Amino acid sequence: MSQQSEVLQHTQNWVWQVIVKLNFCPFAKPVVESGGIHYHLAEASELEEALHVLVEQCEYLDDHHEIETVLVVYPHGFDTFDDFLDLVDLANQLLVAQDYEGVYQLANFHPDYCFDGELPSDPANYTNRSPYPMLHIIRESSLEKALASYPKPEAIPERNIKLAREMGLAALQAALDHCKK
Repeated sequence: MSQQSEVLQHTQNWVWQVIVKLNFCPFAKPVVESGGIHYHLAEASELEEALHVLVEQCEYLDDHHEIETVLVVYPHGFDTFDDFLDLVDLANQLLVAQDYEGVYQLANFHPDYCFDGELPSDPANYTNRSPYPMLHIIRESSLEKALASYPKPEAIPERNIKLAREMGLAALQAALDHCKK
């Protein structure tokens, strides 16, 4: 298996084994099962290139209405969480500049994800930890529809934090590590 194939396989494993199985995103399973998720491996390792890939993937969504969401995986160049946060900030600004505000929104995941004000060792960080740095482009219309049909969507983050802390650091790290097997 090529390195590119491995990275995408690890990402797909993570989506199924962590996001879907642990129900961190209650909207993910139907999208995964219907084939509505597109995985894109970005070879970009520099900020400008990475942002260009993001716009390309927004354009891909523009042209592929059957796709609900895109995971843009950046396996090179954004290893430190601070560097990745710079990408996230600029990516959000770029969505506005490209007139995608209200059309798409971004979620982000990183192997060292740490919520602001939390310790890196807090298991709750694993709700956003992934095998590789990635930007998740979400169609706002699809998200709005999913949220409208879900009871108490505002409780999802609290439920995820509670589950992550109950599972503990070792179990969550093992689940993340297992995705690369």
